[in-house]
Amino acid sequence: MKKNDRLVLTIEDLGEDGVGIGRLDGYIWFVKDALIGDMVEASVMKMKKNYGFARLVQILKPAPGRVKARCPVARACGGCQLQELSYEEQLHFKERKVCNHLKRIGGVGGLLLPEEAALADETPDAIVMEPIIRMEEPWRYRNKAQYPIGHTKDGRLTAGFYAGRTHALIPLPEGGCLLSSEEDQGLLKVILDFMQEYGIQSYQETEHTGLVRHVLLRKGFYSGQQMVCLVINGETLPHAEVLSARLKGAGVASLSLSVNMERTNVIMGKHTIHLYGPGYITDRIGKLEYRVSPDSFYQVNPLQTKKLYETALEFAGLTGNETVWDLYCGIGTISLFLAQKARMVYGVEVVLQAVWDARENALRNGIHNAEFFVGEAEEVLPQQYEQNQIRADVIVVDPPRKGCAQACLDTILKMAPDRVVYVSCDSATLGRDVKYLSGGGYRLTRVRTIDMFPMSGHVETVALLTKKAQ
Repeated sequence: MKKNDRLVLTIEDLGEDGVGIGRLDGYIWFVKDALIGDMVEASVMKMKKNYGFARLVQILKPAPGRVKARCPVARACGGCQLQELSYEEQLHFKERKVCNHLKRIGGVGGLLLPEEAALADETPDAIVMEPIIRMEEPWRYRNKAQYPIGHTKDGRLTAGFYAGRTHALIPLPEGGCLLSSEEDQGLLKVILDFMQEYGIQSYQETEHTGLVRHVLLRKGFYSGQQMVCLVINGETLPHAEVLSARLKGAGVASLSLSVNMERTNVIMGKHTIHLYGPGYITDRIGKLEYRVSPDSFYQVNPLQTKKLYETALEFAGLTGNETVWDLYCGIGTISLFLAQKARMVYGVEVVLQAVWDARENALRNGIHNAEFFVGEAEEVLPQQYEQNQIRADVIVVDPPRKGCAQACLDTILKMAPDRVVYVSCDSATLGRDVKYLSGGGYRLTRVRTIDMFPMSGHVETVALLTKKAQ
């Protein structure tokens, strides 16, 4: 078989990013925009030894869960891999993905999906996953969006998102992104009209020219406050006072510039200039109020974040007497949730601004049993354990997609807490780390997924590991 040859196959599974997977004569094919259950005609693009990539030509027989996408650029845009799959099927896909990773990578042989609970009595070491926490309305849930700025084919300034696996700009459709705040479209219009009026150029990646690279918009869903941060290839914004006045008139609480003059795919720069406002907005999760800066890590789905943190708190099983370590703590969101039920919480985060925010958030909420350290978790934790004898009854980790560093896992095993609560945004690295901790004397006892990112292939998981009896 060679490039552009046609093939017919039935899609049996979805990959990590929602790409359809089918098999033909034992050979694996990846087909973008194809869904589980589709029978498709596809055109060969590239072939490797054991797998190949093909372009979807037509759907010969649609999957039972296939629906019409609400967004007209859903296929082209890289943000919504699953918009053509019914929400119920999205949830099933995410549960299966987590279950498969924990069994295949994590070695958790007795793990069962919620619908398999009846098999628990006949399954050795059975652990039944708890039902996924779904959204009632899986649209308009994002409190943050980062829009690249560029031009349409006819030369007009525009904002949009990149097509999957490329830096080709897909302009926002009329009405804006259906996952983002409804106010985003109006704020982007103010910014683009300003740029057009004063001849301010968008950044051109290939030539490393132009000024405005991205526009970061944040909204406090509970406070109603809005933040704008322009990522610029320079240190000043011409006529900044004009844009400031216009955005103030639009109700924006804070306007900042993030200076990024490097040739890089990293969006935010290392230096931030505040043009007006305090440089942050505030928002609430449950009873707690948080300060959120342009660079802060803050979960993008506030409705589900509350449920995520409540699940982590429940799994931690706190009685008020425990010392808790919260690793990769960000601006202290989980730490302060835990502090409501713990004796003492210690948070660790590598981003200095985030730690400042965490400390401010503790003061803002009148919480005095939380302390925050700046540094890599794998460095701070051993130092505090070995030099200051700060131990842990419970350790909570919420690492980036790459999971926990091995040095961090080794220190967890050395500190030997009663429970480890692992909050994961990547179930493959979760599986890897669960296997490592299981080899060090822990057992996975509870698992629950939370759908933080409807229409995408991503899902959050909370896993509880408890120390095995000696």
